[in-house]
Parts: sequence; C-alpha cells; structure tokens
Amino acid sequence: MQSGGDHPGDEPREKCGIVGISLGDRPAARPLYYALYALQHRGQESAGIVTHDGFQQHSHVQRGLVGDAFEPDDLESLAGSTGIGHVRYPTAGSLDKSCAQPFSVSFKSGSLGLSHNGNLVNADEVREELAAAGHAFTSDGDTEVIAHDLARNLLEEDLVRAVKDTMNRIHGSYSLTITHDDTVLAVRDPMGNRPLCLGELEDGYVLTSESAAIDTLDGELVRDVRPGELVVLEPDGSGYDTYQLVENESTAHCFFEHVYFARPDSVIDGELVYEVRRELGRKLWEESGVESDVVMPVPDSGRAFASGYADAAAETTADGTPREDDEGIEFAEGLMKNRYVGRTFIMPTQDERERAVRLKLNPIRSTVEGKSVTIIDDSIVRGTTSTQLVELVREAGAEEVHLRIGAPPIIAPCYFGIDMATREELIASDQSTEDIRERVDADSLAYLSIDAVAEALHASRADLCLGCVTGEYPFDVEGEATDRPVDNPSAGAPAADD
Repeated sequence: MQSGGDHPGDEPREKCGIVGISLGDRPAARPLYYALYALQHRGQESAGIVTHDGFQQHSHVQRGLVGDAFEPDDLESLAGSTGIGHVRYPTAGSLDKSCAQPFSVSFKSGSLGLSHNGNLVNADEVREELAAAGHAFTSDGDTEVIAHDLARNLLEEDLVRAVKDTMNRIHGSYSLTITHDDTVLAVRDPMGNRPLCLGELEDGYVLTSESAAIDTLDGELVRDVRPGELVVLEPDGSGYDTYQLVENESTAHCFFEHVYFARPDSVIDGELVYEVRRELGRKLWEESGVESDVVMPVPDSGRAFASGYADAAAETTADGTPREDDEGIEFAEGLMKNRYVGRTFIMPTQDERERAVRLKLNPIRSTVEGKSVTIIDDSIVRGTTSTQLVELVREAGAEEVHLRIGAPPIIAPCYFGIDMATREELIASDQSTEDIRERVDADSLAYLSIDAVAEALHASRADLCLGCVTGEYPFDVEGEATDRPVDNPSAGAPAADD
C-alpha cells in the first residue's frame, strides 16, 4: 500500500531487527529481551515478543524503545521456552501499533507468530488474492500478508512444504523468524538480501539479524543462514534441522548493512563489519586521499572508516609514494557526540534532522582550529548533515575542510529495507560530486567507488544489492530497472513494511 511520493514505493522504507530462540527448560522471554536490546539500532519505533509454552501463545507488542516497551510483569507473562522478537524502524503512513511486530495469528492448525525484516514487491497482489479467499487484514503491512499465506498453506501441508509454497508465492527481500506453536523457525529470501544468522547457546539455539545479539546472550555464532534456506529449531533446544528450499545462482546481499546499518561487532555473510569498514577506509585513501593535518570521523559510524584511512595514510602519501617517516596524518576525535540524541538518519522529518545535527555533534576546537581537516563519514543521503558538519568545523576554526565518504553516491531509493527517501530528497540523484561539494561548502569531496566496496566485501558486484548506488535493482520493481533476470514480471511496487 502506497503512502506517499510520486513514484510507487517512494515512501520511506524500514529496517528492522528479528530474533528467534528455542531453549531447554529456561524461559525464553528474558533472553529475547536482551537480544532485542542488542538489535535496538535496527529499529526504534516499537518492540515485541511472542512466546509459546507448549499449550498456548503469549504476546506483548508495544510502541517505543525496548526498555520502554517492556515492564518486569510483561516478561513474566511471556511464558514458554520458545519465542521470537522484533524491533521496528519507523515508516511514513504506518506509525500505529497495528504494524508493530511480531504479528500473531491463531487458526485451525494452531498459532503463528511472525517477525519480518525486509519488503515484498508483490504484497498487494497476494493480499488481494487472500482477501478474496476470505482472509481479513488488520494492517497495511506485508508481514501480515506473509502470515496469512503461511497459515493458509499450513491447513493443507506440513511445515516445510508450507514454508516453501509461501516462499514461492512472495517476492522481494525478507528474513523471517516464525513460531508455529512451540516450534521456532527462520527463513532467508533466495537472494539473501537481508542478514540472518544462527547461533548456539548453552541450552539452545538462536536465530537473529546480527551476530552481536548472539554475543549478548553469551552464545557462539554457528554460521549465516544461507539464501533460500529454512532453519527449524527443536522445541526443546536440543538441535536444529535445515532445508535448502530455493537455490539461486547469485545473491543480492545489501552492501549498506556493512557501510552503515549493522553494528561494527557483528559478522554478516562471513565478514566482520568493523574490519570491512576499516578496509573501506583504506581504499578510500588509496582512491582519493588528501594530505591534511588531521583526519577525524563522524561518530560513530565513520570511526572505523577513519581508522583505516589514517592507517593507509601512514604508509603512503596521497599520490601512492611510500612514506619515509612515521608522521602520516593525525587521527583524532574532532566531534563530540551527545549520546542522548537518536540517529538523525532515522528521524522522520527534515526539520527534526536539521535540528538534531547540532544537538548531536559539537566540534572539539583544539582538534580543528588552524588546521586542514578531513572528515570521514559513511554516506551522504540528503546532504543536510554534511552541510552542517562542514559549517560546524569551519566555525571552530578549521582552515580547510575536506570530506571523504566510505560509500558510493546514493542516487536512488531503497525499496528493500532502508530509509533512503525519495529521489527528490537524495542529493546525489541529480547532482554531480562537484555540485555537492559546492552545496556542502567543502574544499574537496570524494566518494568510494562501487568496485572498491565489492573488493572490501570479497564479493562480486553481481552478488550484491547495489540498487541505491546504481539505480538497477535485484528484484523487479515497477518503474525501475533491474540488473538481473526477472522471475516475477507481474510484481508491483513494494508494500510499506519492515
């Protein structure tokens, strides 16, 4: 369902965090709660948990941060040693509790709970088909569409076949954690667009968006869930079964997970995010390094990039000549972050984003005064933050301000899980790098190349989702180009969901 924008699907997208746990005799609610805390960066609008005690399903879903959404009594009421959880990132037009997750449904063959990270491109089509068959919907999100389709299949088929038929019916990006009565399962879309991993705990197993949540539970990362794979946890936490339900020749892993969204201590698709960001920083120096007195990150997401950039600058000059001394470029913290202000990227209105930048960051004058400064950031989306950062650093006395970006220019919206806004809002959609440099008032500006991103991820471009930086997408989106064969030519624009 569209909620704004001139182009189908131009409404803001969502990025969410999901988790599923199956334990022995220990209640699952509190570990799920801790895991959601570890995933809080993936969604700040609502949080929820669904558990099953072997007899009935229990649910608590509430607006707000994890710490605000649950009281001690809420966790006590979530009985059972199996369950799933969800944190949700906001989207325009769906800010009511009806779209908060996990989504729960009871039907003839039992009960379902479902947490979803991603966006479908054919949700409207499937919703219409299900509505015509008598299914009643309570929200405009595509998570409910998946739940109803799976419930319908479970009336006639076993669990594995039902999941496979639903996977064959829905198209787009998704990672799901699901409870079917007291069984927890998880599935990743055939292109592997959204992250999902499996971890082992002392008394059970966990499935989650990022391995940092596994670390929080004192568990061990087993591996990433493969694209198109179903993982079913034993209800007693003793083991798991896996089923490769769909196979593709290529993947479409979201490169922006590594650039911006994921926690740096997470391992996604076999790569530690922190090390990827450091490598991106090194490549940024190699491609567009500029000699300056100090290099400083935009906290916190720019820190690993700046560290790698500074390390590379210590080894060679900007023209690639090996340095004969140990000077290089000083790495320093030049911006102090107010940690009580949320991500400006997530804030829903332009006015809030502009106000939040000065609330959030304050320059350290001694780091920048009288110096040439290179600011390292992970990305430029609308350009608002970059403009204000350059202004702040100049006001603090910097003689030169250079801007280096650890990602390629974002020229197109994301339809599969990240709030990239509309083309009209994206500063790079119709402006050259020089135009943007003038607009943000930097002495120089350079982005990282797409090839460098692929090299840092040890992946081919064909196995990455690069739609936001190329304008060509791995899934068929109405009115947009695709960079690979279309398997679902009837697909429409994505539905707004998590």
